[in-house]
Amino acid sequence: MDVSFERIGELASDGAPLSPVVVSVPHAGRDYPVALRAALRVPAAALVVLEDRYIDLVADDARTTQAMLVQRRARAWIDLNRSETERDPKVDEGARLQSQATASTKLRSGLGLVPRRAGAAGDLWRRRFSDADVRERIARDYRPYHAMLDGLLRAARAKFGIAVLLDVHSMPPVVGDAQVVLGDRFGTTSASRFVTRLEGEAAASGVRTALNTPYAGGHILERHAAPARNIHAIQIEVDRATYLDRLLDQPGPGMAQTATLLRRMFAAIEDEALSGAGGTGAGRPGIALAAE
Repeated sequence: MDVSFERIGELASDGAPLSPVVVSVPHAGRDYPVALRAALRVPAAALVVLEDRYIDLVADDARTTQAMLVQRRARAWIDLNRSETERDPKVDEGARLQSQATASTKLRSGLGLVPRRAGAAGDLWRRRFSDADVRERIARDYRPYHAMLDGLLRAARAKFGIAVLLDVHSMPPVVGDAQVVLGDRFGTTSASRFVTRLEGEAAASGVRTALNTPYAGGHILERHAAPARNIHAIQIEVDRATYLDRLLDQPGPGMAQTATLLRRMFAAIEDEALSGAGGTGAGRPGIALAAE
């Protein structure tokens, strides 16, 4: 089966990962399938607001030994940071009707597994998608990404005794005065020492941060984090104005500086993982935890 993501990163001669850090970039895809374009009721350009515009290029420049997973299909096709249950009956014939009380905030706002809305453009689609269509997207694009991400984290933990997922996104420049928002789902997906290291690297670079507001992390963190088993996960949201041009459309003069910040963040988390407090094997290469 063809997949719509790319795994980037080298392996040791024995096939093991070179770093306990795994980077995920799920929302930067710019591949818009013909079937998606044919169903649009708005210009294709309206979908760009859903992209984490070119943050994949920043993360790729920042990456050194870390494995990285990048989704190439556009978020408008399917959103990897939503649960499979967040299917919107207004655009998906196979969705189970949910009450307002049980539907997630994102689903109610039109940002479910298949997004229904995009910023000021309003409703995106001329018709609802069939159950078979959405199930195929789940099978071809969604589940393989999550399976690969799970495998990378397990391999890192097996090699180093610990794994840390950094889920990289970008945000519009409207979040107070923060240029980077870190999310750990209010302390549930990562040991606090990793968040502290990220905050420290940002501060040393003169970059303002916020924690969990307004972005605390989504389904990817909820699904893959398991701090009790030494798999930690943090979401990193980067202000697009720091690396795009003034129209927030193309790479801008701040691209290299933002990549340098991310590179320092990746390195700091790797250092923290490898030098973590003893007693559990965390951070000591070659000492894996017991099998699950």
